[in-house]
Amino acid sequence: MLDRAEVEAALELDPAWSDAMRRHWTALVALAVLGDVKTQRLGALPRLRRKVLDLGERLRSVLAAREWIPQPRDQLKNALASALSLRESFAQVRSGAADLDAGADLGAFNEELEAIGARLVDLEPRMNAWAALLARRSEEDDNASPA
Repeated sequence: MLDRAEVEAALELDPAWSDAMRRHWTALVALAVLGDVKTQRLGALPRLRRKVLDLGERLRSVLAAREWIPQPRDQLKNALASALSLRESFAQVRSGAADLDAGADLGAFNEELEAIGARLVDLEPRMNAWAALLARRSEEDDNASPA
C-alpha cells in the first residue's frame, strides 16, 4: 500500500522549476503567435502555433494539483501520464519548429524551446520516482496473499 504522505512528497514539484516552465512557455507562445518567425512551408506556422498551445495544456496538466484524485496510486498514474504527454507534446513542437527558417525572433524562439527541453530533462528523475512507486505498489499487490 502506498503511503499518502510519501506520494504527496513525490508529487510536489519544485516551485522554481514550475515558475521557469511557465515563464519559458509564455515566452514561447508569445514568439510563436506574435513574434517574427517564418517558414517557407504553407500552413506550417499555424500548425506549430497549435502545437505550442497544446504544449501549454500538457504543462498545465503536469503542474496541476492532484488532491481531487482520491487514491494515491491514481494520483501517481495521472502525474506520470501527464508528464509523458508533456514530453510527447514537446517533441511535436520541436519537430514543427524545424520548419522555421527565418524571422527576427527565430533565435529567441529556439532559445525558449531549448530552455523548455532542458527543464524537461530535470523532470525525468521525478518521473522515474513516480514509476518506481507505482512498480513497488504493483509488487506489493502481487506478493499479497489472497484473502
